[in-house]
Amino acid sequence: MVIDTNKGRVLVELVPEVAPNHVARLQDLSRAGVYDGRTFFRVIDRFMAQTGDPTNTGEGGSDRPNLKAEFTFRRAADTGFVPMAAPAGLEVGYIKSLPVVSQNWSWSDVTSDKKVAAWATYCPGVIGMARSEDNNSANSQFFLMRQPYPSLDKRYTAFGRVISGLDAVRVIKTGEPVPAPQDMMQKVRLLSDIPESERPKVRVIDPKGPWFAAETKRLRAEKGADFSVCDIALPVEVR
Repeated sequence: MVIDTNKGRVLVELVPEVAPNHVARLQDLSRAGVYDGRTFFRVIDRFMAQTGDPTNTGEGGSDRPNLKAEFTFRRAADTGFVPMAAPAGLEVGYIKSLPVVSQNWSWSDVTSDKKVAAWATYCPGVIGMARSEDNNSANSQFFLMRQPYPSLDKRYTAFGRVISGLDAVRVIKTGEPVPAPQDMMQKVRLLSDIPESERPKVRVIDPKGPWFAAETKRLRAEKGADFSVCDIALPVEVR
């Protein structure tokens, strides 16, 4: 997603491997122009910025049906998960740019589908779907994390991450609700839909490559027991 806000451009990599229905919904609504002109109506410092309401009130949604929660997913051998640590019988790592927590792969030996449970974790930049008290009530509203907040894990569906423009997300005007004038998403498009002559060229470090392994080793040595999956900052080039 290419989100042009009045604070700057934000690029979000969507990761259908973890929540395919939520990714499909964001793609659908982006292509339909539903997100153009939507305000950031609830923004909490050191937490997140919420938007995506067609009514700009915080109470609305699209005309599409609500989505069933995709809080967790089944991780297969070919999912593309790159492990970086194994705390307390779990594994943490990345799928593309998204930080993920998973059951240890050894559990696949005893599961009927030869897969293990996994879920995205709420590091800075992660995109999650807003909902009401009903787990299956997500529709169009979403939020972008300004800081880590792991208590949201397995409670709100996460399905991608900001790979460029987190600085813009962090300067969006705060408030619950945000007082007027509110910052907004001026235009939201999918990168693949932008004419080639206008399309930004984006390159992201592949977690499967040597840079990621070396950076993980460096940070683990530097931070020791304080090391977190959120500590990795993936280099991104946008032209």
